[in-house]
Amino acid sequence: MTGLIDVGGGMRDIYGAGVMDYFLDHDVRFDVCIGVSAGSANVASFLAHQRERNYRFYTDYARRKEYMSLQHLRKSGSYFDLDYIYSVLSNEDGEDPIDYDTLSQSDSEFIVVTTDAETGDAVYFTKNEMARNDFWLLKASSAIPPACRAYQRDGKAYFDGGLADPIPLEKALELGCDKIVVIIPRPPAEKGRELSGVMKPFLKDYPAILDKFAHRPAIYNGKLKLLRRLEQEGKVILIAPDSDKGLSMVTRDREKLDAYYHKGYHDAAKAMAELR
Repeated sequence: MTGLIDVGGGMRDIYGAGVMDYFLDHDVRFDVCIGVSAGSANVASFLAHQRERNYRFYTDYARRKEYMSLQHLRKSGSYFDLDYIYSVLSNEDGEDPIDYDTLSQSDSEFIVVTTDAETGDAVYFTKNEMARNDFWLLKASSAIPPACRAYQRDGKAYFDGGLADPIPLEKALELGCDKIVVIIPRPPAEKGRELSGVMKPFLKDYPAILDKFAHRPAIYNGKLKLLRRLEQEGKVILIAPDSDKGLSMVTRDREKLDAYYHKGYHDAAKAMAELR
């Protein structure tokens, strides 16, 4: 079985959107697709066969104050308005709706990774737990603190999936994947700085999430070590840029974003021979 993992990365993950548009152009499909944070939105459009949909979100809609702004942060406590992104724009009466019928009927299994705000554990949902005009999993998976408050659903609170499982390789293996394409939209490198001190004022109500930040370098570096081992064994194909071109999680510079999208597209082309 083949697997695809997009680990997300805020606005940097326009790189992953470029990779997946290359896959759409060349009819590259996967048995299992796993999305983390912004990667979950990329995968949703990929499985809905909506080429350049995510490109528009990164380059056009993200420039709107309704999408992300200090004004919205002051008003709601979240820099990103996840409801605007994944409901107002994405519902069937929205400006750029997800093709829910194509997404829901896809032969590929779609897994969305979230983090339980109370326990800090990874929670994996399937596309069957979304519904037409209810893309709540994309919101929950993308709620990265402190840019977003915890996403509330049915009495539970969730944060960005990357806090608990930044590169969900074990999940892909558990589901039976023996060849996994992993998209990381920045040069893969070990993390050396923990941010629990910085995050403490924002996460006083969520000690388990604060603990995740305290152990984040160890968690991420362990995942990276596993990725490198699986890569050597021929089980993982990594698609990642050699430079992030100075992009951050909140970059709005259209020229830089456009170049990064095309970088993802061309890097996917270079990996094509190995994929085949």
